[in-house]
Amino acid sequence: LMQELIEHHEYYLQLNERIAGQDKKLKQLVEQNEDAQLLKSIPGVGDLTASQCLADISDAGNFKNGRQLAAWIGLVPHQYSTGGKTTLLGISKRGNKALRTLFIHGARSILSRPEVAAAVFGEWILELRARKPFNVAVVALANKLVRIAWSVLSTKQAFEVRV
Repeated sequence: LMQELIEHHEYYLQLNERIAGQDKKLKQLVEQNEDAQLLKSIPGVGDLTASQCLADISDAGNFKNGRQLAAWIGLVPHQYSTGGKTTLLGISKRGNKALRTLFIHGARSILSRPEVAAAVFGEWILELRARKPFNVAVVALANKLVRIAWSVLSTKQAFEVRV
């Protein structure tokens, strides 16, 4: 039993080394890519999100606007219509799950620090946070981050906080 435990621990250490190696490669790729550096200017977007964006969104010109990109990722309200009545439900969750997850994690990290959120996104985010449940605010901010990412990729200009 002890020998088996030692073997599992050694395997665990090997896996950690391989993960660290892959993280290093990813970081180097992001550092060498101009678009990735532009994406990293957006709060909540790090190496992983920037690299996933570049891998999945080959050209921002494939989308007419940021809303189309957000819809492609699955961060827009799901619509249900009947008898001329339109109902907006939760997010559609159709589209790119990996990218959606990364943007939601980025938004959650911003919202977990209200002083940073207010400094970057102003009163809008604080009012939304006061009015809506936390996860609803997170998804709304993730949607905004995706739209900003589209803008950054299509204009080739870094994100700047406007006061």
